Amino acid sequence: MNFEAEVIAWLPQLRRYARALTGDHAWADDLVQDTAERALARWSAFRPNSNLRAWLLTILRHLYIDQLRGRREIAVDDESAPWRNLEAPQGEVDGLVLRDLQRALYCLPVEQREVLLLVCVEELSYQEASRALGVPIGTVMSRLSRAREHIRVLLTEGPAQGPARKAPPLKVVRNP
Repeated sequence: MNFEAEVIAWLPQLRRYARALTGDHAWADDLVQDTAERALARWSAFRPNSNLRAWLLTILRHLYIDQLRGRREIAVDDESAPWRNLEAPQGEVDGLVLRDLQRALYCLPVEQREVLLLVCVEELSYQEASRALGVPIGTVMSRLSRAREHIRVLLTEGPAQGPARKAPPLKVVRNP
């Protein structure tokens, strides 16, 4: 299989990761297209016998971060974001659970969400996720642990009681 065919074979997984990152189908599709274009244009930078999927996911993540910076926004803070208004399928309990899980996912800090998606959804090893994110393996494991706990709290106690909604303690500062 040639390089182009291998990149094309990973497009569905790239699309899934992009949609999970952005929560927006159009933006995700644009990210996947940009990722494929960049990978094909820079195929010589890919090291043979290394993990193509991890390399592609890294490119996609870097493009996503660049686009966030360009927009000067963080997608999870947008109150009108598509995941805020998702409708569960009529009469399906699984749909409700999935909707709640998706909403909880977008309440996570971006660093935790990225690790959770790469390890739990895309099934990258800790080592591969570490390389994709450019952080030590210990950081990947720590973020994953915090993400799992955060999701558990959000799903059992709800967003009002979850860690993402708690106000930080205020420190009293007196002027001299």
